[in-house]
Amino acid sequence: MKAIRRLTVRPVLPDPLRPLSDLARNLRWSWHPETRDLFQSVDPECWTASGRDPVRLLGTVPPARLAELAEDRRFLRRLTAVADDLDHYLSGDRWYQAQSGRLPAAVAYFSPEFGITAALPQYSGGLGILAGDHLKAASDLGVPLVGVGLLYRHGYFRQSLSRDGWQQEHYPVLDPHELPLAPLKERDGTPAHVALALPGGRELRARVWLARVGRVPLLLLDSDVEENDPGERGVTDRLYGGGSEHRLLQEMLLGIGGVRAVRTYCRLTGHAAPEVFHTNEGHAGFLGLERIAELCDEGLEFGAALEAVRAGTVFTTHTPVPAGIDRFDRELVARHFGPDSELPRIDVERVLKLGMETYPGGEPNLFNMAVMGLRLAQRANGVSLLHGGVSRGMFAGLWPGFDAEEVPITSVTNGVHAPTWVAPEVFRLGARQIGVQRAEDALAVGGSDRWDSVADIPDQDIWELRRTLRAQLVEEVRERLRASWRQRGAGTAELGWIDDALDPDVLTIGFARRVPSYKRLTLMLRDRDRLMELLLHPERPIQIVVAGKAHPADDGGKRLVQELVRFADDPRVRHRIVFLPDYGMAMAQKLYPGCDIWLNNPLRPLEACGTSGMKAALNGCLNLSVLDGWWDEWYQPDFGWAIPTADGAGTDPDRRDAIEANALYDLLEQRITPRFYERGASGLPDRWLEMVRRTLSLLGPKVLAGRMVREYVERLYAPAAEAQRAMDPDSARGLAEWKARVRAAWPGVSVDHVETSAATAAAELGATLALRVRVRLGDLAPEDVEVQAVSGRVDSEDRITDAAKVPLKPVGGPDLEGRWAYEGPLALDRTGPFGYTVRVLPAHRLLASGVETGLVAVPSGDLVEAAGLLMR
Repeated sequence: MKAIRRLTVRPVLPDPLRPLSDLARNLRWSWHPETRDLFQSVDPECWTASGRDPVRLLGTVPPARLAELAEDRRFLRRLTAVADDLDHYLSGDRWYQAQSGRLPAAVAYFSPEFGITAALPQYSGGLGILAGDHLKAASDLGVPLVGVGLLYRHGYFRQSLSRDGWQQEHYPVLDPHELPLAPLKERDGTPAHVALALPGGRELRARVWLARVGRVPLLLLDSDVEENDPGERGVTDRLYGGGSEHRLLQEMLLGIGGVRAVRTYCRLTGHAAPEVFHTNEGHAGFLGLERIAELCDEGLEFGAALEAVRAGTVFTTHTPVPAGIDRFDRELVARHFGPDSELPRIDVERVLKLGMETYPGGEPNLFNMAVMGLRLAQRANGVSLLHGGVSRGMFAGLWPGFDAEEVPITSVTNGVHAPTWVAPEVFRLGARQIGVQRAEDALAVGGSDRWDSVADIPDQDIWELRRTLRAQLVEEVRERLRASWRQRGAGTAELGWIDDALDPDVLTIGFARRVPSYKRLTLMLRDRDRLMELLLHPERPIQIVVAGKAHPADDGGKRLVQELVRFADDPRVRHRIVFLPDYGMAMAQKLYPGCDIWLNNPLRPLEACGTSGMKAALNGCLNLSVLDGWWDEWYQPDFGWAIPTADGAGTDPDRRDAIEANALYDLLEQRITPRFYERGASGLPDRWLEMVRRTLSLLGPKVLAGRMVREYVERLYAPAAEAQRAMDPDSARGLAEWKARVRAAWPGVSVDHVETSAATAAAELGATLALRVRVRLGDLAPEDVEVQAVSGRVDSEDRITDAAKVPLKPVGGPDLEGRWAYEGPLALDRTGPFGYTVRVLPAHRLLASGVETGLVAVPSGDLVEAAGLLMR
């Protein structure tokens, strides 16, 4: 019979075991081996059956076992030690507290998904895992972060396969009371809520749940509350589900409701108010509007409030393609803002103007969340060096008149949280060399350029470790294969072959990620005969473990999954290639360490970063990847192999796939498998082990989330906090008025005359020319602008590359024609074709850069001299 109502019955722990509840409710257990070991010892069978989830474990342990543990002095000593360790971790000073200078009192970090642990399934892929790793690393470093997201009652989805290999989606209902969460409560004990106004006088209410991620509080908003109508209750039903209005409401709740949740949390707990707001992708962009509304309520005008909000906002873009950005119909957005809806005090046209694609090639009737994010943030970044460049090109229309390389979007390359992703066996091998505490600090905080102690680990130990991890993966794969085939309808008699699936002594390749078309799940199938030869080679075979989910609405992605599954079902190769459904964190933590090669073959440059290969590298797995994302930045032959690409603009997509697939097969046949199976004098694959050693010692320190978060603090959070503090109400008003005055006057700004001391079109290296410029400033004054000389090598079309920019000094004016004179030196510091130009930019002490306003004046065509100066 089916229950008519579900409720959660919490266990009553004996007094000596009460600390177990605190340990279970702080998600630090998900990356702290001693805490996990303690929970496993409570009841090993229940631990496995609970999916290694301490909250579920404590709900299933028999009372008799709890009573027994309450009398077990050895267990109680371990419990006290682990609880004390957590207390020290939460209260002691860490990296952040040791820094000099005024760092932000707090940072609010918004993301639509967070991958903290499989026990809290609120993620779909890389964006969520990155956000989870960001929170964990911030906790390890002591950064006062507050995470903000949504609580999805169905999470993303669980994946299974039909008999013919078609992806099936399942949406289990998640009960917050069974998750490692606690309701945020008002002082009178009632649940804390936030509310949004909807058209027609309706209201969207959401409860606030609190997850403890080490030192970092994570606030999750849940619309499934009785006060809401059925439609509103379903706003937080599924991650990335529903139509346009559903997504818009999710993003309004995340951004606007999220700011209100942060304010509520700070009011109730005394936590410092955030000085910096960081939005992870455009989904949370509406947070800027709520903060503007707050300042307007305090008496600031919209323009001044906008400047104040921009100063303290950081925006991170994760997509390299316009199609990956959320865009909404203009009228839909307009309906949800204004007098009868949310933020009634802000003119709807001002809201719309922030997100409209008002640039060449834009869609004038679409509201673009990334465009709004960039307009509401003074600081923005991509997530790898290559992606930063791609992003500057993609959003260059917002800064007309500037070359793409000057677009104010920097990059902070992603990293991964090593304590989460490094296998315990790998950690123990490192701790044996340098001690447990130093090993923990190296993985969590980082800071060194290389891990030299790896050089002291004997080859035999590394090889035995790799074999152990591969064998563990083989057992995991066989277990998951059986479960998957039973779901597909196979009987036990059909599954005997699974006992021989994979081999712990065969070169193992992993490929696991989401399945959009650009990641090319099936590129490996391009020449099936050649792949079969590699899989079944008599002396140097390979085996491949594949996993991945296609979006429920992406039938093209599902067809790719089915194509791969059908190939893997072939009795000739099914012991050498497998597809594992329901890819998630629990599977990934076995998969990365157990593979020898991590394969990544996206269409370059469509992989923003791609952190799965980082997690593999931290376990001694070598990368085999297209030079995209982070691999383009840090690839060295010591760390793995680069798949050559055919990404020229004129390459036919089908031909490109053929060229790159052949390059992949060639690498496997000619370079990778021989190196893995070749044995040196010691009987070990010496050259392979040297690559593993270099990957761990040189690449390991680079890929850490600790390194990433330290970069965010130093390069983005600290400057944003400083700018925020400088933006008092008077300064904000002054900047807004100045910008309005400059924009109005800018049509009157021009470069009228440029001359140099050069007598010919050739000059000697090291010479310095005197540059003299006359500019019209119209209604502006010299203190409103900077006049720059821009120089560097020029290409065949006289475009300046690798430009150097030098400010010129005003030396007189205005003359009778209203022109101001500027002078300065022009250093000829490079040989070859060399050119220069001059330009005028707005200048103000509160701008992050002269490019920020998007205004520039350059010489007119009739002033431009031929070619450039040639130096010999």
